[in-house]
Amino acid sequence: MDQAILDGDPPVSVLLRRSARARRLSLRVSRLDGRVTLSLPPRASERAALAFLREKESWIRANLEMLPEDRIAQIGAKLPVLGQEYEIVAGKGRVARIEDGQMVVPQAPNMVGARLEAFLKLQAKTRLREASDKYAQALNTNYGRLTIRDTRSRWGSCTSEGNLMYSWRLVMAPAAVLDYVAAHEVAHRLEMNHSDRFWAHVARVCPDFATHRDWLRTEGQLLHAWRFK
Repeated sequence: MDQAILDGDPPVSVLLRRSARARRLSLRVSRLDGRVTLSLPPRASERAALAFLREKESWIRANLEMLPEDRIAQIGAKLPVLGQEYEIVAGKGRVARIEDGQMVVPQAPNMVGARLEAFLKLQAKTRLREASDKYAQALNTNYGRLTIRDTRSRWGSCTSEGNLMYSWRLVMAPAAVLDYVAAHEVAHRLEMNHSDRFWAHVARVCPDFATHRDWLRTEGQLLHAWRFK
């Protein structure tokens, strides 16, 4: 059994995950996508897990109610790009584009979301590469491949081989926030940890990093509320 359902209105799906590191039952409600996860010690019984879930049901539902409502990428909505909102309007052509202060998307109702997502991904990769190059030069380092994904658990990562990965949804955040994430990941090329020395590297190239980090903690869930399919 790797999933449990809490009956009610609405029903709540809970992922059950056994962990060798877990010493007790623990719950987590993701602020990004509302996923509910119950971590179990290796020998915990499913009966105990279900009883724990019923005991914590009010807490689970209260946290889910605090999540932002889905935002649908459709004509008439206002889509943020680098922190600035653009009204989505129907237009001609084959690809979405910013024109005269609006987000113009070809008029094909079943393709609006997909075309907007493609636009954001292209902008994200371009902007994040520019920012990564800037901070790599400032920190006198380099990096390998750069990829973008629709990650839920982190905004970016840096592998031991020096490859960078970013969430393309960062392109909807203010430009300074996107830049902070790039500075953060490039700084891992010097320190593969979050030690004082690591944060000193980040502060050297991004002095206001704490402000941008806090923005992601409080507002980042809004970026994940956008739906493009």
